[in-house]
Amino acid sequence: MVQGIAALNRKLKVEIPKGVEEALRPAMEKSAEELVSMMKRLVPVDRGDLQMSISWTWGDAPEGAIVVAEGVEDSRGLKITVYAGSKAAYYARWVEFGTKEQPAHPFFYPAYRSLRKRIKSRVTRAMKKAVQAESASE
Repeated sequence: MVQGIAALNRKLKVEIPKGVEEALRPAMEKSAEELVSMMKRLVPVDRGDLQMSISWTWGDAPEGAIVVAEGVEDSRGLKITVYAGSKAAYYARWVEFGTKEQPAHPFFYPAYRSLRKRIKSRVTRAMKKAVQAESASE
């Protein structure tokens, strides 16, 4: 039998300490800004409605938007969502995936795939640094 499973389960059920959360927020925000910026550069622009609808928020995306990437929300609302589309730019899916008459012009997933490793590394570094600082202060 594996030893220490009960202790590990207790640690995993504990919420993220406040200090770690405070360190993660800027890393998550910077990553979301970087992703949104790249998506806005890649999206084809006609009137600009779709480009202007690309954004991020803490929590859930606004109604009518397509979620590009989101985290799992914890009890304190530590969930960031990157989205595109709105009532005026309802056609975001059609641009990304194409239609029978219109070829696809992907902008979400190429941006996400391009930045995925950098985002994960940034957040992981911030978390490790905060956990080490949290451990040193105890």
